[in-house]
Order: sequence, then structure tokens, then C-alpha cells
Amino acid sequence: METPEPATEEPKPAAPKKSEPPAPTVAKKPAQGEAKVVEEIIARVNNEIITRSELDKARASAAEGAQQECGGRCTPEQLQVAVEDSQKYALRDLIDQALLAQRGKDMGISVEPEVVKQLDQIRQQNKLKDLDELEKAVTSQGLNWDDFKNNIRNRLLTQEVIRREVGSHINISHDDAMKYYEDHKKEFVRPEQVALRAIEVKTEGKKESEIPELKAKAQKLHDRVKDGEDFGELAKRFSDGSTAQQGGWLGQYKRGELSKELEDVVFKMKKNELTDVIETKQGFLVLQVMEHYEEGEQPFSKVENEIMDHLYSERMEPALREYLKTLREQSYVVIKPGYQEMAGGGNSEIEEVSATPESSKEKKGHKKYLLFGKTTEPKS
Repeated sequence: METPEPATEEPKPAAPKKSEPPAPTVAKKPAQGEAKVVEEIIARVNNEIITRSELDKARASAAEGAQQECGGRCTPEQLQVAVEDSQKYALRDLIDQALLAQRGKDMGISVEPEVVKQLDQIRQQNKLKDLDELEKAVTSQGLNWDDFKNNIRNRLLTQEVIRREVGSHINISHDDAMKYYEDHKKEFVRPEQVALRAIEVKTEGKKESEIPELKAKAQKLHDRVKDGEDFGELAKRFSDGSTAQQGGWLGQYKRGELSKELEDVVFKMKKNELTDVIETKQGFLVLQVMEHYEEGEQPFSKVENEIMDHLYSERMEPALREYLKTLREQSYVVIKPGYQEMAGGGNSEIEEVSATPESSKEKKGHKKYLLFGKTTEPKS
């Protein structure tokens, strides 16, 4: 089974993600009487700390994300630039995540129902019977179950803080969208295209006797959409495709970019129409045409939502950075020398003092932390 991962939302401006805290590892074998070096603190955000191993994991995750985004379309040089850009502010993103999560707790925001829902989606996607099986699957991959849940909780919390504190103040009017359309009409001259999303039921590695049941599953999902259920939600819960957590979104395709079999079907369809269940070498496929763009200048009605999303994202980024700047100014953020640029700045540098994480964490782990090459032990 693949490592279960927290589900992601549909493309929206989102808070930087904080990786789940890794299991402590001994950095060196200590001499007799010397304390073990477990973690190196590189930043402190109010009463929380960020360690070097958390940063290393965040940088590795950023590199994986850049590779996935390239999707094999980048040259080695372009991929290297994309990886470096994604890793450049990894520490800044961890600090932002901590600030936003702390702000959410201060606001009294609870996301527990959403956490349970996301865990259940992950369970279903991994074909597990219940949450106990999901917990076993997570821990079998070397992850801590509580950390796994906290990672989901903090991500949902930061998204809700951003929605309330930043997104709710961004208003894009119909007139704003129309003005953008009139000023950028050349951008909307396009070849014929279809925007697609998919529900996939894979048959690879399955026994011949299982195929009829899998086809029936695809047909049932097709019928549920026909009966009015949301395609995107069903894709998130039941699709085996790699884009399931994006609601099955595949992208926009011009003629010649799909197999002839699929092209002949989807280019005859209108917006929101659904294909029958299609059998492929990998399994069974149900496609929905989210939009069908005719060749030439696109009418405003077909690109209005696209323009609204673009303007929202355009305004969200500076508004979010300004909000995070304010949070930093109101918080105690200190950065270890040598990490300031990656962290996007801080109020001051870390001083050579004992690390004192939250008391609950001290008792559970009783970790020792490396600070400026010296070993310090949490106060009891």
C-alpha cells in the first residue's frame, strides 16, 4: 500500500504546509557523560520550535512537489531551477505555518469535523476497512499517528484562518472581471479545447475474476453523478486516479493531445456532459467535460470563473504576505544565524539559551536539543 497522505484541496491560495515532526535520530555518538544530540533548533516561533530535521523534510517535500508539477515536461535545467525555487523559502513557510496555526487556536477555531472527514477520505482512498487499519498503515510507514493527524489539523486550521482573516476581505466584482477580460482579450483567443475531470477505477494487478465488480463500481459512480451527486466529491472519495484529491481535474486539452478514441468522444460533448464508462488498458474511466471552448475568441461567460480565480489569486498573495508580516511583528520569532534569508527574516537571532518546548511535549519526549553546537536539555 502506498503511504497514506493527507488529502489536498482544490487549487486555491493556501497556507504553507508544515511537515509532520520526524522521529528523533541521534546525530552523533556522545562521549561518556555527554548528553545525546537529537535535534538542532533553527527557529523559535513564540512557544514553539522548528528543528533542522523538520526543515530538511520540508525541503525534500518541496523538491518532490516541484518534480510533480513539472510532470516530465521540464528540461533538467528547468527542473533544477524549479526545485531550488521551491526550497528557497522552506523555513519561511514552516514559520508561516506555525504562526497561522497559533492564530487559529487563539481565535478558537475548531476543525475537528473536517479532520475526521479527511481521515475517512484517506481511509477510503487506500481501501482500508476502518480508521484503526489506517492508523496501522500510517505507523507501518514509520510515521507517528498523532503527528499525522496534527499535520492534517494544522493545514485545515491555517486554511480557515486565511479564509477568515484574508480571503473574506478580497472582493472581486463582475465589473472587475469584465474589465480584465476587455483589457486582455488576446489571451482568450484559443484553439478548440476541452477541460476534463475523471473518475478512474484501476484494474492493474487485479485478478480476472475481480474485473466485473470493478466495472460495476465505475458504472455505479457514473450513475450517481447522473442522479445529481457532485462529480468532484465522488472523485475525491472513490477515484483511483492521481488527481483524485483535486476532484479528478485533468486539465485542458487541444485536439491531438488525447488518444483518438477519447478525442472522438469528448470533443462532441458540451459543458457538464458525462461519458459512458470507458474501458482502457489501466481500468475503467468516467470523464466529465467541465468546459468546451470553441476555436477563436472565447466569450466572457466561458472564461468568467477563470478570470475571477486569477484575480483572486493575484490579490491573495500580497494580502497574505502582508497579513503574515503583521503576525510576525506581533510575535516572538527568532532565527538561528545563517538561516535568516531562508526564513524571510525574524525579530532577532536565536540566543544561546536552553530550549523549552511546551511542557506537554517535554514530558512525552524528554528530548535534548542542539543549539549552536552545544547540547541543552529541556527543563523538567
